[in-house]
Amino acid sequence: MPPLPVLYATSARIGGSGLDAVALETLRTLHRARIDFRALAFENRAGEIPPAAVRSLHWHPVRMLSWLVDREYYYGAKKHALDRCAARELERGGYGLFHGWSGECVRSLRVARRKGVPSVIEIPTWHRHKGKTKSAALTRSERERAAARGWAGYRNRFLVSRQQMLEEYDLADLILVLSQKAEETFLAAGVPAGKLFRHQRGVDVERFTPAEKPPDIFRAVFVGALIERKGVHHLLRAWKMLGLKNAELVLVGTVHEEIRPWLREYADDSVKLPGFVPRVETLYREAAVHVFPSSCEGSAKATYEAAACGLPQIATRESGDVVVDGVNGLVIPPDSPEAIADALSRLYADRDLAARMGAAGRERAVASLSWAHFGRRLLEAYQVVSRGAKG
Repeated sequence: MPPLPVLYATSARIGGSGLDAVALETLRTLHRARIDFRALAFENRAGEIPPAAVRSLHWHPVRMLSWLVDREYYYGAKKHALDRCAARELERGGYGLFHGWSGECVRSLRVARRKGVPSVIEIPTWHRHKGKTKSAALTRSERERAAARGWAGYRNRFLVSRQQMLEEYDLADLILVLSQKAEETFLAAGVPAGKLFRHQRGVDVERFTPAEKPPDIFRAVFVGALIERKGVHHLLRAWKMLGLKNAELVLVGTVHEEIRPWLREYADDSVKLPGFVPRVETLYREAAVHVFPSSCEGSAKATYEAAACGLPQIATRESGDVVVDGVNGLVIPPDSPEAIADALSRLYADRDLAARMGAAGRERAVASLSWAHFGRRLLEAYQVVSRGAKG
């Protein structure tokens, strides 16, 4: 373990869903392991985390930009503001490890490198180049953005550049990646395997539990933002192709504009849109199968939740490593309505197979995918980077 306090910095909040939950579980791990730490975040919602250990940026002036600029620019400005605060904190000294997030810590990593503080960064999805061969040189759009003047030029300074992210990869001592596919994108970009550490997300196995009995109808559920990157348009096409009897498709999440044309073309009365659901575990328990056909993901939290709820899953390899093909679900290629339809047909016709896969998913979640497992793996990463610093 690091001999001096850990500095943890995130543009998320401490406590909530998504990355907010990851931040909370990270600090819970440190608190329970009695590791001294200081955290920078935009809000602390967790009563169990000592308030003195978290500096909230909730009232930081950057928050005013939410009224002045588009979301992309505002989120970028928040990340830069966090990075400046973390860099100043590291300059003060007294830290034994820095833990940040990709896209929001380049200044902090520069300071950490200069002061000899070992560093860890988390990657929420894949390498910035997504496994493709690209030059580090500025692209035409990046050159135009950098050359912009006036208000447009000022706004563009808020954005997180590709060059910043590539520099972060170089500066960090250890990079946490969430799946085999994510790791492959870094290896393809020439990042040494020894610099990568396979991590995971987690799930509350006490909150997310199986239903007492399967639903009366074949109900397929998708949980996440309703966008094309997550394959929702392919799922809609597959569902329309099948025309299953006594069946429903429930799409849980915010409907983005890009998916509305697909809904108009392919959705019928069997497609339900409940929107954002705070207690989403109730909908998992009412489902027969979880479908997550994403084309690019770090490690989708919905796959953890569905596994804990005892659902068989249809997912892509690009969605993460929770689903093991033929064990707790069916792994399909991305961007293929036909593959989705074939997998749905198989589980629709063989309910016994679906039940066995669902039970295996619950067993896998309890055995290796809980937040406790997340915490133990995080501490292993800290040990690895601390040993490297000493060596």
